[in-house]
Amino acid sequence: MQKNNSDSSSTATSRILIADDNEPNRELLEVYLADVDCEIATAVDGSDTLEKVASFKPDIILLDIMMPKLSGFEVCQQLKADPTTRQIMVLMVTALGELGDIERAVEAGTDDFLSKPVNKIELVKRVENMLKLRHVSDELQRLRSYISSMDNDLPPRQAQS
Repeated sequence: MQKNNSDSSSTATSRILIADDNEPNRELLEVYLADVDCEIATAVDGSDTLEKVASFKPDIILLDIMMPKLSGFEVCQQLKADPTTRQIMVLMVTALGELGDIERAVEAGTDDFLSKPVNKIELVKRVENMLKLRHVSDELQRLRSYISSMDNDLPPRQAQS
């Protein structure tokens, strides 16, 4: 696991999992994300990705489609079908560029996709935006829980005649 440092406080506790069976691709994505304040872990195939999700608990997964054991499509479908992992943002990063591949990625539940070769600026901007969205979503859930608990503490309303 790697810790990247930056001045941005909005992503200070963010975790990113890079899942790609090609080591140079994983290393390149890590280098591209060096200025994003986050912890980074890597996975080498689909099964390893699911194991790392359970232990690392990422906010975002950069997910290659063409991997051994389980494809990125299969990993994404499993994550989005599970209530405990469906909130994880998935950015599919792939060399596949056919319209059918994009449709399959959307059907699998991906939140966004990026074509290889990856443009550093585009990758960083998408990751930063996904992290902001994730943090806003987490805050919204926290506020909903707070309001719900406050509502439960109120005395029952009296019927007016």
